[in-house]
Amino acid sequence: MEARSVDAIPRGEEWQYEPKWDGFRCLLSRDGSDVDLRSKSGEELARYFPEIVAAALRLKADRFSLDGEIVVPHGKSFSFDALLQRIHPAASRVKKLSQETPALYLAFDLLATAREKRLTDKTLRERRQALEAFTKTNLKGSIFRLSPSTTSYATAQKWLAQSGGGSDSVIAKRIDLPYQVGNRDGMQKIKRFRSADCVIGGFRYATNKIAGRNVVGSLLLGLYDDDGLLHHVGFTSAIKAEAKPDLTDRLEALIGEPGFTGNAPGGSSRWSTERSAKWCPLKPKLVIEVCYDHFSGERFRHGTSILRWRPDKAPRQCTFEQLKQKAADPMKLLK
Repeated sequence: MEARSVDAIPRGEEWQYEPKWDGFRCLLSRDGSDVDLRSKSGEELARYFPEIVAAALRLKADRFSLDGEIVVPHGKSFSFDALLQRIHPAASRVKKLSQETPALYLAFDLLATAREKRLTDKTLRERRQALEAFTKTNLKGSIFRLSPSTTSYATAQKWLAQSGGGSDSVIAKRIDLPYQVGNRDGMQKIKRFRSADCVIGGFRYATNKIAGRNVVGSLLLGLYDDDGLLHHVGFTSAIKAEAKPDLTDRLEALIGEPGFTGNAPGGSSRWSTERSAKWCPLKPKLVIEVCYDHFSGERFRHGTSILRWRPDKAPRQCTFEQLKQKAADPMKLLK
C-alpha cells in the first residue's frame, strides 16, 4: 500500500487513522526457519537487522507476513540518523550496532498467517482485528510492537499536531477496502507544515545552464546554535527559472569563506557524492523563510519550499530555538 499526499485529514466512518512513523517501511515474512525483511522498494533488509530476524524466529507463530515500520528508539523519540547508520556493508559493524542501537518493528497490518494465507483479500477492518489478535498471542514483550490506530478524527488531529520526534505525519486508510497493491486509492498521508527563518550559508549551481551561463540550483540553509556557530540544516531548490539569473548575481556578490562555521554540507560520509561536495560558501547576510514538514537530527528531513525573503530579519536571529516543539513520546503510543 502506498499513500497519496493530501492537505487535510479526511473525515468519515470509512477512515482509520495511524501515526506515520519516522523509519523504514518493511514487509516481514516468516516461513518456518526462514525470515525475510523487505523494503517497499524490494531491497533485502534482514542482514542489517539481525535482532529483528532473531526475534521473529523466537515467536510462537512460525508462518506469517506483517507490514510495518522499522525504527530505532533514542530517548523519547525515534532517530532516523541512527537507523541510517544500520545500513552498513561490514557485518561486524552491523552486529555492533544491533546491540548498541537495537531496532523495533512496529506492526500495522497482517497479510497472512498459517491459517489465513490471503488476508490481503479481506478489508482493513477485518485485518486490523486479526492483527490485534495475532499481537496478543504472539508479539507481547518483544521487539515487535502494535502500531496504534483510531477511527477518532479528534485523535488523528492530536497526533498530527504533536508530530515530530517519532512520527512525521498521519496516515488515513480506508477500512472498507482490501490490501491495495500498485495504487494509492486506499491510503492518504497528511503532513503538518511549519515555517522557519534560515540564513543562506551557501549555494550550489544547477546542472543545466540558462542562456549559456551557470545559475543557482539550490540554496543551502543554516541555523545558529547557542555558541554562535552556523550549522547547515537543509536546502531549498524551489527557485523559479526566471528568477535564477538575478538571484545568481546576488549570491555571487556574497561568495566568501567560511559560509558554515559548524556542520557543513558535503562532509565526509559514505552517502556523499561528488556533486554534494561542491558548493559555494556565502557571507551570512541573507535570510529566507521556508516551509518544511519534518525536522530531526538537526536538519530538515526533506527539501523545503520558499515562502518569502526576510530582509527585516537579522541573520543571528535565525537559531535552532524557533524549531523547538512539543512532540508526543512515541513509546507511550505503542502497546
